[in-house]
This record gives sequence, structure tokens and C-alpha cells, in this order.
Amino acid sequence: MAAPENTNSHQVESPEQFQSLLSADLNRVSLLYFWAPWAQPCKQMTEVVDELARKYPKLLSLHIEAETHSEISESFDIESVPTFIVLRGHTLLDRIAGADASALTKAIAKHIDPASSNGVATPPLSQTDKAPATGTTTETPEELERRLRGLMTQSKVVLFMKGSPDVPRCGFSRKICGLLRDQKIEFVHFDILTDESVRQGLKKLNDWPTFPQLIVKGELVGGLDIVQEMADNGELQELVA
Repeated sequence: MAAPENTNSHQVESPEQFQSLLSADLNRVSLLYFWAPWAQPCKQMTEVVDELARKYPKLLSLHIEAETHSEISESFDIESVPTFIVLRGHTLLDRIAGADASALTKAIAKHIDPASSNGVATPPLSQTDKAPATGTTTETPEELERRLRGLMTQSKVVLFMKGSPDVPRCGFSRKICGLLRDQKIEFVHFDILTDESVRQGLKKLNDWPTFPQLIVKGELVGGLDIVQEMADNGELQELVA
């Protein structure tokens, strides 16, 4: 991504620079934009972020490449890109996950200068296609487990990931999709970011705390590291045969 053009917009190069910029004025509203070069939605949202920086000169806009600056990402619990954190000084005002330009523009308008914005946000430049969460309120534990096992056995190979194979939302999900494609392994996927019950339930059911999770014939194989090792030694092809 090219360096931001606006004087109030900065490409973060180090944790030290990040802290210096953030601490220079603790009354200033800051927008932390966590992105990745491989994530297609980030290309659209970069335009939105740059437009917001132009519209609101008081705003401090910080572009943070999430995987390069993992220390900063981990401190804000960034699990997918794009993700936006709105701060005043070190105080959290808003958190927006996904390419939701409407929510982002409304949040900045609300926090940066409510009097001058009159509550009217800039029209969105793009829109998220994220599905609403389901199954979060009425399922019993037994019903959830039945649903999880149904999802795990819907095909021989099932990948529970963040995003989709064409639009992954974390680096590990992107890499494991590439690995499976390189191995010419057909698989179906489930985006765990669309269903918090599935996300938390799989962690417990499979006793595996992170994603992606690769399921073969209804059983957990593991995450990226294990799948990569199995691909390298030929065990993965044997398993899916």
C-alpha cells in the first residue's frame, strides 16, 4: 500500500513510532486501521480511510500492516483484517471489524466533531457482505453440538476459517487455503466470523483454541502448522484419499 498522502495520516513503521504518534496529543481522536496487502477488502477501505483523513484534519489516521506489526496487532486483539480501532488518547471509543464503510464513517463523524457533523455521516464508499450471526441465543448445548457435528461432516474435507477462500480475513486462513489448493484437495469452508456460537463451540468441542481448523472425515486434523507438516511428508494426501 502506498504511503498515505495526508499530513494527518501515517504509515506505521515501528512500535516506537506508533506510540510517539499516539501519545503526542491525548485529546485527539485517532483511527487505527489494521490492514494486509493480500486482503481485497482492504484496498477498498484504504480509500475510505484516506477520504476520512482528508475530511477531518483533526483526525490522526494510522495505517498498521497487521502481520508486519504483530506486537501492535496483538495488543489490540486483532483477529482479522480490515479492523478499525477509534481512540481518544488511549481510551477506546469504537471498534469495527470488516469492510463496513458506513459504520466507520458514522463512528468518525460521531467522535471527531459531533457539533459540525450534525450527526450526518459521509455516504459509504463500500459495503460489507458479512452475514449476520446466527444461533447465538436459543440453542441448548446439545443442539449446538449436533449442529457443529453436522457442519464438520457436511463434506469429506471442511475448513473452518476466517473469511472465505476468495476473501480470507487472516493470514493463516489465506495460507491454508493456498496449501489445500496447491495439493488439489477439494474442500468446503465455513466462515467462523459469521457465527460466534460456532466459533466458540468448535474451540470447546475440538479442544483447539485457534482458527483455521481443518476437519477431515469429521475429525479435527489441526491448524496451519500441522496441515503444512502433513502436506510436506505426504500424510495429508493419504488422509483425504
